[in-house]
Amino acid sequence: MGKQVNLYSFPSVETLATALRSYLISCQEAGLERHGVFKVGVSGGSLPKTLAQALLAPAKDESDKVKWESWEIFFADERAVPLNHEDSNYALLKKELLDKLPQGTPQPTVHTIDESVLDDTQELADRYEQTLVRSFASRDSVKLPIFDLLLLGCGPDGHTCSLFPGHELLRETEAWVSPIEDSPKPPPRRITLTLPVVTHAVRVAFVATGSGKKEIMKDIFEEGKGLPCALVNEATGERCSWFVDNAAVEGVSYPKRPFSL
Repeated sequence: MGKQVNLYSFPSVETLATALRSYLISCQEAGLERHGVFKVGVSGGSLPKTLAQALLAPAKDESDKVKWESWEIFFADERAVPLNHEDSNYALLKKELLDKLPQGTPQPTVHTIDESVLDDTQELADRYEQTLVRSFASRDSVKLPIFDLLLLGCGPDGHTCSLFPGHELLRETEAWVSPIEDSPKPPPRRITLTLPVVTHAVRVAFVATGSGKKEIMKDIFEEGKGLPCALVNEATGERCSWFVDNAAVEGVSYPKRPFSL
């Protein structure tokens, strides 16, 4: 049995965001030391808004600086819709975070889906996988891409990325990016990183807030039940950290840790 997942609980989203920033800076610096760039995958939902709270605050000092020019941002999943569509995870990140970067801030590199093949989710997934291949070295030399960090959310059913409970995609072992045509949550047509890619990351961080999450958090941390979030926990252990507010883990018996780096 490996070391356990880190569950960090905070009294408010504001205090959570402050800790999340420290964690992100730490992951950024580790990525820069590793290979001169910070490769991060992000999902949608409420995550971009919390990310904005964490990252748009002014730096306290040089060690607290977000080095945007070194960030290479990918999407842990994306919907098969145009990039300006309200369902697009890219559009959400752009609205909540990227468009709010102060004028003159160096821009991160952002890897979006290819809008020219929205009608064919397999081709959409294949092209996004090729984007990963170009960034993470040739497919032959790397069995799986190793993200410095994946920033994920947790759905009320325990899904993460576009990996849903009981779905056949949870058994995918070859592809890095897979299409899904029958997402139980609209829109149905999407692409997603596969479970082996998610669990291969150097670090994985989940952000979950609000009392609406407490029942599924009990299931994930106390029962497991084969839920996608629980599968990530099991495979990553201490490489995985959850940033939650107290309301999301009310009644959850799993031990919470004081946040420290």
